[in-house]
This record gives sequence, C-alpha cells and structure tokens, in this order.
Amino acid sequence: MFYELFGFVIEILAGIFAGFLLLRFWMQALRLRPPSSLGQAIYQITDWLVKPIRRVVPGFGGLDWASLIAAFLVALVSILLESLFASQFSFPVLLLASLLRLLQWIIYGLMALLVLEAILSFVNPYAPLAPIIRALNEPLLKPIRRVLPAMGGIDFSVLVALIVLQIVSRVLMSAIPQLYFYLV
Repeated sequence: MFYELFGFVIEILAGIFAGFLLLRFWMQALRLRPPSSLGQAIYQITDWLVKPIRRVVPGFGGLDWASLIAAFLVALVSILLESLFASQFSFPVLLLASLLRLLQWIIYGLMALLVLEAILSFVNPYAPLAPIIRALNEPLLKPIRRVLPAMGGIDFSVLVALIVLQIVSRVLMSAIPQLYFYLV
C-alpha cells in the first residue's frame, strides 16, 4: 500500500514538472512567445535544471535539447526512485522505462492541449490563451485538416488527432511487457 502511494506521488510530481519542461521545449521548437506571465512561470520553474544542462548541451537545429534532456532525466529519476523502493534494479530496463515514460508524458501533454483547445473553442474562443494553444496544436492538426477538411463548419481534426494519439499510447503500452522480456 505504501509503495503504491509513494509511486503515485512520485509519478504525479515528476509528470507535472516534466510537463513544464516539455511545454518549454515545444514552445521553443515552434518559436512561440507565450503570454509573459505564462512564459515567466514556465522558465522560473524549469531554469534551475535546464540552464546547467544547456552549458553542456547547447540548443541546435532550432531545438532546445536541454529541456528535452531534462524531461528525460526527470523520468529517469522518478523510475529510479520507484524501482529502488521496490528493490528492483536493472540499468537497461531503467533507461527503457524512462524513455517510455517520457513518450507517455509527451502523448498525454499533446492530448491535454487538444482537449484544452476543444473546450476553449466552445466556451471562449477569444480567451487570452486560445491563440497560443492553437499554435501549439497546429503542427498536429494541419496534416489532418489537409486530409479531412471541416464539414458543415465543424472541425473534426481534434477528434481524429485524439484518436490517433490514443492508439499510439495503447501500442506503446502494449509493447512494454515484450520489451521488458527481451531486456531481462
């Protein structure tokens, strides 16, 4: 019981912090300038980890690799804490589990942005955060909108993107036991 509670708290806290790191990475990859309060909050929360990594791994190719590496390190530490508490330790399995957790967080983050855009489009499409959320989702939705244009004034691209992300998540989660078997 205590182990499950500890693992849950670690996963939640690590997921929230990694979410900020991934949002920072995604905004910089798309060259978006968020509203000053949101941008300042994200940078203040994540700078303590990103800045030291950036000294070793500078950004290149227009991407902030330090933020992505920091998110991976957060996943690694969270998996390590959970596995140490459970007294299970295998370095290849830890690395793979960390990578899979990072991919899971990326998928969940993209899904959250899509749901947020759908809610804002119904509730308040002119909200101050609506343009930044639309811009964050545009790379996902643009290819879908080329294939599936709006029908009757209704845009189904968000729904299709959510279904695709859910399928990717399920495939990823179903692959975990098989990958674990090969590494152990």
